[in-house]
Amino acid sequence: MSKPQTLFDWFKHAFAVEPPGPAQPTPEQASAIDAVCREIARRELTLLAQMLLDSSVPLGYLAGQSLRVFEPFLGAVLDPASVKQFATFLEQRGAIEYIAGRLDELRQQDSLDA
Repeated sequence: MSKPQTLFDWFKHAFAVEPPGPAQPTPEQASAIDAVCREIARRELTLLAQMLLDSSVPLGYLAGQSLRVFEPFLGAVLDPASVKQFATFLEQRGAIEYIAGRLDELRQQDSLDA
């Protein structure tokens, strides 16, 4: 039988936040993120997307929640599972930094290929 949680135990973790730095996606989330990032890179919008991401770091959780609202509509056009995975990842602290880093990798890769 587990020990009952005391008020002190609950309060100790009530304001805990995730560690700083880029978040680590699951394999499903990584494939959804890669698909989005590759599409941005294919359209040569990486610099614009990075500027937008850097300015919206505090709004990452809100962006994930917004995707949840539009998930039924986006699911008609995109893979619903990918939209769900992308929204789940955006809700994590450090998700924006990971996506910006992935876009930077693709931009550098494209500049080497050219």
